[in-house]
Amino acid sequence: MATSWVNSAERIGADLHLELTGPGGRRAALIRALREAVRSGRLAPGTRLPPYRSLAADLGVARNTVADAYAELVAEGWLTARQGSGTRVAERAEPLRPAARVPRKAPPRARGPRHDLTQGTPDASSFPRTAWLASYRRALQQAPNEVFGPGDPAGRIELREALTEYLARARGVRAEPGRIVICSGFAHALRLLFGGGVLRGPLAVEAYGLGFHREVLAAAGVRTVPLPLDEHGARVDRLGRERAVLLTPAHQFPTGGPLHAARRAAVIDWARARGGLVLEDDYDGEFRYDRKPVGAVQGLDPERVIHIGSVSKSLSPAVRLGWMVLPERYVDAVLAVKGDREAWASVLDQLSLADFVVSGTYDRHVRRMRQRYRGRRDRLVAALAEHAPHIEATGIAAGLHAVLRLPPGTETSAVKAAAWQGIALDGLAAFRHPDTDMTAGDGLVVGYATPSEHAYGRALEALCRALPPP
Repeated sequence: MATSWVNSAERIGADLHLELTGPGGRRAALIRALREAVRSGRLAPGTRLPPYRSLAADLGVARNTVADAYAELVAEGWLTARQGSGTRVAERAEPLRPAARVPRKAPPRARGPRHDLTQGTPDASSFPRTAWLASYRRALQQAPNEVFGPGDPAGRIELREALTEYLARARGVRAEPGRIVICSGFAHALRLLFGGGVLRGPLAVEAYGLGFHREVLAAAGVRTVPLPLDEHGARVDRLGRERAVLLTPAHQFPTGGPLHAARRAAVIDWARARGGLVLEDDYDGEFRYDRKPVGAVQGLDPERVIHIGSVSKSLSPAVRLGWMVLPERYVDAVLAVKGDREAWASVLDQLSLADFVVSGTYDRHVRRMRQRYRGRRDRLVAALAEHAPHIEATGIAAGLHAVLRLPPGTETSAVKAAAWQGIALDGLAAFRHPDTDMTAGDGLVVGYATPSEHAYGRALEALCRALPPP
């Protein structure tokens, strides 16, 4: 069997794969291969074929072999040949069409939700495409040649320097570029820290949190111990012999509310006394509406806290960029787990984000989205006041979601009613740690950032119809 790729992109528009097989010599094999390419539609009507000499050289056959094959296919009507126009696939040469199939009855597909009120996702239609493209172009034009080689596992220095300034200014993080390691998001950070053996369990976590993170930890063999919650956040006074604790101190997920100042100090005292570590998930710290942003716990003791953030809420989860601000003693270990080359976060995206931050565009975008999401939160609260005044929205001082408190025993039916209204959302129980004995009561976790602006009003109307009566 002889198989060749005809590298004639400038002549026929694409590479042409031909298999010269079967009896009768190279001429007959070439005729069969070209017929099949036309019949199957790989060579569309009007496509120009390579000149005799070029095709002969690509296939390793004599020029006369190609000329004879073309001549026969012209005679058969598969090809046309005109002076100055070359040899082309005949316009009337129709590709082989598959035999008609008898339609088969299939069960009807379930309709997807009409209204997406799930938590954790920003409004995809608000991604700053024009501004991001401008940063991407500037970054690409200014990038040194080394950018197009293997990437530094710590991440591009341009981004680490930009984050050092931004996190200090906006989140109160005490950092330097050498302590920042770029990753692709929070889950990736957990895999590097625990899956790579840098940290070990048991790990204390909040009694309510994202189940996906618990799954990542379980896959790494880490046992998680739930901490109860109250109106002041996690009960860090219940910490015991765990090696580390994972907290969402700026805005407890999903119940809402910051970790009280006294408990922030207490968890640092615990870490110092026990030689422990605090993992700070700063997932939506930029979005605070009713007062100034709550600073990062990391600022209290950079050697006892790993600060983890990303742009999944502020920009888009599709950008796949996050960061860890590490105590100095963990930097080399995390880089060893990542390996010698950056395998996760696109270097060009890192440079684009660095430009986005340094140019001030990121700050402007966050301010704009903060105003937009605050307006959506206010619309949610107003809709409840008008149509369901017996339902309280909590955790609304910050973030991209709210918890609607329901009468006891109504959460399951409310989730089902929402599904009947075409709404995708979660009940509060879905985030409860399986080993906790505390309950935060019945509730719906409503993500008010997810719908596009034009769809949000209809989503609120449907939500109000799904809520239980007083």
